[in-house]
Amino acid sequence: MSIAKPAHPLSTVRNPVNFAQKYSLFREQWQPKVIAQMNDYQFKIARLEGDFLWHSHADTDEAFIVIEGCLRIDFRDGFVELNTGELYVVPKGVEHKPYAEQEVKLMLIEPVGVINTGDDTNERTAQNDVWI
Repeated sequence: MSIAKPAHPLSTVRNPVNFAQKYSLFREQWQPKVIAQMNDYQFKIARLEGDFLWHSHADTDEAFIVIEGCLRIDFRDGFVELNTGELYVVPKGVEHKPYAEQEVKLMLIEPVGVINTGDDTNERTAQNDVWI
């Protein structure tokens, strides 16, 4: 006689976010895509190559996590270089300019509504709140 196991309290199957699968859905660069949200924060992935522009975010910090590649973030008084698996948080109000010699895959963590070009909108401003 077999005894039935009780159902696990979280028996509904949940699907994790798979970075490789999400990156396969787009090729455009400097166009962050939302892959998850936690409270008022969005997790965005992006492909970057080349130079961006100087900008800042007056009201929020911005977290950069390099998934693959090497990213340099320039500041007016220096720079930081991030390699695969590294994280850096740019403090609010600090002017910065990301640069990638070769394509970088990265994740950004920032509040809902943050614009990629900071306080200025221009030809490099990406559409916001694009989910994939």
